[in-house]
Formats: sequence, C-alpha cells, structure tokens
Amino acid sequence: MNRPLPFDPIARAAQLWEERIGPSGTMAAVTGVMRVQQIVQSAVDGALKTQGLTFARYEALVLLTFSQRGALPMRVMGERLQLHPTSVTNIVDRLEKDGLVKRLPHPTDRRTTLVEITDAGRERYEAATKSVTDIDFGLVGLTDRQTGQLTELLTRVRKAAGDFAEE
Repeated sequence: MNRPLPFDPIARAAQLWEERIGPSGTMAAVTGVMRVQQIVQSAVDGALKTQGLTFARYEALVLLTFSQRGALPMRVMGERLQLHPTSVTNIVDRLEKDGLVKRLPHPTDRRTTLVEITDAGRERYEAATKSVTDIDFGLVGLTDRQTGQLTELLTRVRKAAGDFAEE
C-alpha cells in the first residue's frame, strides 16, 4: 500500500470545486464513494484470491447456497445478480471448470438449464466467506450503527436509480 497523503485529496478537490465551479457536495460524495469502492474491492479481491475466486464467482456461490435446493436457473441467477446473460454464462463456465457447480437439465422445462452448487462449491463458499468476513469485506473505520446508516443511504440511491422496486 502507498503511504497516506498528508491531506485529504477529495476535501482539497471539493474546496477547489467550490471556488471555481460551484457547490461541491455531490461531487465530493460521489468521489468518496468511488474511492471507497476501490478500497473495498481491493480488500475483497485479495481475500477471495486466496480461494481462487473473484467477487462475481463468490456472489454466484452465495446465491446458490441461499437457494432452497442449491440450484437455480441461469436466467434467475442473472436477474438476482443483476448481470447480463453472457456474464452469467462466463461465471458459471469458470465455476463449472473448477468443479464448484454443475449444469443440469430442468426437470420440466427443456429450454432451461439449472446450475447446482457441488459439495466442493459449498466448501469453497464456506472458506471464502470466512476470508471476507475476517476482513469485514474491507469496510473498516465504521461502527455497526454507521455501517447500517451507510447501507440505508446507499439503498435509497439504488432505489431512486431504479435498481429495484419496493416490495
């Protein structure tokens, strides 16, 4: 890791923005979110690399373990993971190559392929989950209450952007 800067570059940019362009609240917030995303992604990628997984593949394993039967149609996986079908296919291809999932024909719909987590996939999911929870997914410096507030605020932005409809 690089040495910390002796000043907050986002606060400095916000000050200059304010002086030269106008109100800087949104710019500073978005720049902060983007930087935190880099920090968290680096931490999570590092933790999952030890398990031979990317975050996308880990999310797929988590989704399958959360399903009632440990199997889901690929279309449903794409919807839940909010991914394009091509991305889901690539993720499943890699997980299948590693023996962590297997494709099965749907029992009642010949057009549908199910993806089922294997025992090896469950073991890898458990080890990977320990790796990411041991580092709190890289989100450090907040209390539990602050983490809850952050989640609530980000959920509001996601909902306003049309990420999901209220249940």
